[in-house]
Amino acid sequence: MTTPVQYFGKLLCLSLFVVPAPLEEAKKSNPLELLSFYTTYHADAAAINKTAAARTAKAKAAASRFAAAQRAAARKAELKLIGMEANIMFEEMQLADSGLNEKVLEYALIGYHRLLKKHALRNTDILSICDFSQSSSLKRMYVIDMRTRKLLYRNYVAHGISSGEEFANSFSNAPESHKSSLGFYVTRSTYFGENGLSLRIDGMDRGFNSLASERNIVIHGAPYVSERILHKYGVMGTTFGCPAIPEELTNQLIPLLKDGSCFFIYYPSQNYLTHSSILNG
Repeated sequence: MTTPVQYFGKLLCLSLFVVPAPLEEAKKSNPLELLSFYTTYHADAAAINKTAAARTAKAKAAASRFAAAQRAAARKAELKLIGMEANIMFEEMQLADSGLNEKVLEYALIGYHRLLKKHALRNTDILSICDFSQSSSLKRMYVIDMRTRKLLYRNYVAHGISSGEEFANSFSNAPESHKSSLGFYVTRSTYFGENGLSLRIDGMDRGFNSLASERNIVIHGAPYVSERILHKYGVMGTTFGCPAIPEELTNQLIPLLKDGSCFFIYYPSQNYLTHSSILNG
């Protein structure tokens, strides 16, 4: 049997192991010293956390600057390559006498390649350019086969009645404006309407032609886009905003352009060239 003395001796030994030593030390310490210790500890911890946060912010900012520099370098390289491609195409296709400016071709190629990257084009063989810096009395629409690098068509194309008479110089994305809209389009499906075989197009440039579908802007043939009208009235006919083509070319051009090809309407507008979501994407 355990005697009372032995029992209390065991309890005393057990207490030596159970009571934590730091607690015993704390009991011996001055409360003011403990308060000073904890205040200093938390101040140091806050300073360390602040320094770490500042370093993290600097690292993130540096990484962001590096990524931006990489994007700028990649864009510069891309534009240089496209400029070289435009120059080669311009020479190989002998476009100097066609009326198409090499810089306009370069802009068209930038948009074409950007839309390719977005997987927005299905009919990748065809690139169409309407140069609205030229008189409507000139054949200012160019249809290029990107695979064979050949100019397939060069024909007349009309602009909106409120964009100007012989020359287009005012453009809008607004409904009921009866103006042409600048920028890149992707062609869609065909249908038969009041102008016969017609081709729907979607505007891809935010703020410049993005309301094309809402405005019922389509490619269609028109009898007033012809040399007969030009000779009779001295000026080509105009539309409510649609890029109308000669009626006799409708059955040739529209099947060629349909189902996802790139269609570009150009004018040297600084506002457009600076803010186009496609050219500056």
